[in-house]
Amino acid sequence: MDIPVHARLFKTKMAKLKIKLDPWQEKFINTEGDKILCCGRQVGKSVICGIDAGEYSATHNKKLVLMIAPTERQAFELFDKTLNYLLDNYSSLIKKGKDRPTKSLIKLKNGTKIYCLPTGLSGLGIRGYTVDRLYADEASRIPEDVWTAVTPMMLTTGGDSIYLSTPAGRGNTFADTMLNTDNAYNSFSRFSVSSREVISEREICETWHEFQREKALQHLDREASRMSTLQYAQEYEGQLVDELRQFFPTDLIRDCMTLTGSEYNPENYTTYGGVDVARMGGDEFVITSIADISGKFAAMIGLDIFKNIRITEGVRNVKDANRKYKYKNIYIDDGGMGVGVFDPLLEDNETKRKVIAINNASRSIDREGQRTKRLLKEDLYNNLLSMMEQNKIRLFKNDDLFHSLKSIQAEYSNGKLIIFGNYSDITESLIRAVWGIRTKSLNIYIY
Repeated sequence: MDIPVHARLFKTKMAKLKIKLDPWQEKFINTEGDKILCCGRQVGKSVICGIDAGEYSATHNKKLVLMIAPTERQAFELFDKTLNYLLDNYSSLIKKGKDRPTKSLIKLKNGTKIYCLPTGLSGLGIRGYTVDRLYADEASRIPEDVWTAVTPMMLTTGGDSIYLSTPAGRGNTFADTMLNTDNAYNSFSRFSVSSREVISEREICETWHEFQREKALQHLDREASRMSTLQYAQEYEGQLVDELRQFFPTDLIRDCMTLTGSEYNPENYTTYGGVDVARMGGDEFVITSIADISGKFAAMIGLDIFKNIRITEGVRNVKDANRKYKYKNIYIDDGGMGVGVFDPLLEDNETKRKVIAINNASRSIDREGQRTKRLLKEDLYNNLLSMMEQNKIRLFKNDDLFHSLKSIQAEYSNGKLIIFGNYSDITESLIRAVWGIRTKSLNIYIY
């Protein structure tokens, strides 16, 4: 097969810049047409697709490139890598002044435009574009309604579709595209890459050292021992497994999302705060605020998401939220980085009688005060699920919240329920906030 023009130019440029690619990355960028990448975590998918998009845009005139992902954060990750590649290699092509790059658009002097947009729940915000090349990041988690809005965009251009994602079970467009080779999907070139394979085969060079390889392999060994077999197979081996199930059904999530904003004054109700502290490495710091509406149902009154903040800022944000929403209790995971936020709050006069440590690894206490076998994490998640099924909670219509709840998966392994998700920050905050209502009504104490 002939190597496409932009790939040949790319190969020359990489040789000049001494950038070393993994073998699968070279094959990926030298493959033209529709392609799909199903992979484990941290294999370099966003990097190579950012390069691929940058090279295509710089070497093709008057094209429209669209990058989508379920959330703004995910969409911007690929977009940012594309912009950085263009700045490093084609800075003279990038328009300046009033046409300089924005958070969602890059304009090039050759007439090509690169858009970056979150899909939302239905794809309504991305309709109307005629697209020459589509990049769908975290494609396994894009709602099915969005694909109906997206696929007609290339009807008249004959453009290319590039799907990339870690898997999220089967029964979605990404999985169907990867697994099926009939006429509807036979235009796709398929790439499957595991994290261990990439790390083991990566060539040692100026930017990749042997000690990095050893540390990465040790990390994978720890993850394999911590996770269930299926969870590890999905997250790091990029396998499409069908034994995992979505913990919160999509229709149930939609049914609970009835609030367009904060419709209840915290002055009139008992309120609770749930905090998920960002771990080291760029997670989001989330504070969810819930009101107990006269014992009838719970209602979300606040959802505050902070990115790339320090622990001291996190403490200050919780205190600000407490003044605004007037919490009765603040529930926070004090494990890991959480202790750095929990301890100062425990010493502060404003919050010391309100803050309660609620760690995922703690055991539940039954009515007789006996320690149960279930991990508290299972209780936290089941409590929220039960409230949703009984129509006892009303949530914001919020894309980030929707995708966080939808990302939560579960499986039984050796008789134990394992719950996990790769975009769980918001949900982890929510399950803590609503726990206050359960503990109040059922008189359950947490130790």
